[in-house]
Amino acid sequence: MTPTFTHDNSKEFANTVENKIAEFNWQNWEVSERLPLGLKLEDETGELLAGFSARTFGNWLQIDNLWVSETLRGQNIGSQLLAKAEAIAIERGCIFAILDTLNFQARPFYEARGYTLQWTQEAYPKTGCKYFMVKNLGA
Repeated sequence: MTPTFTHDNSKEFANTVENKIAEFNWQNWEVSERLPLGLKLEDETGELLAGFSARTFGNWLQIDNLWVSETLRGQNIGSQLLAKAEAIAIERGCIFAILDTLNFQARPFYEARGYTLQWTQEAYPKTGCKYFMVKNLGA
């Protein structure tokens, strides 16, 4: 039989593939729990002003997104959000945090808060780069 591959660029299909990988991982991974960690700051009308999304598993806090609205940047909101998330991760037993950020994003922000550069992907996506950073949460 010759396989016939078809295109499916839908979010639903991407989620299905991700779930298939997760199913395999849970059968072979040494941790049995992966918990989401989300924090948000909203104004009195419910408009999102800042947000944080991540997950914790085993020893790790994996940070996916940290965003602060333009109007609140420079007012320590991001630092407070990150500190709160790290504290929750420590309560969950995490001892390390990992993230990636692009060259025009937040490397200096994270470095000022104890994150260290582990690896740089050059030419990402063309002329920029992507930084992979970690922090020892017990330090």
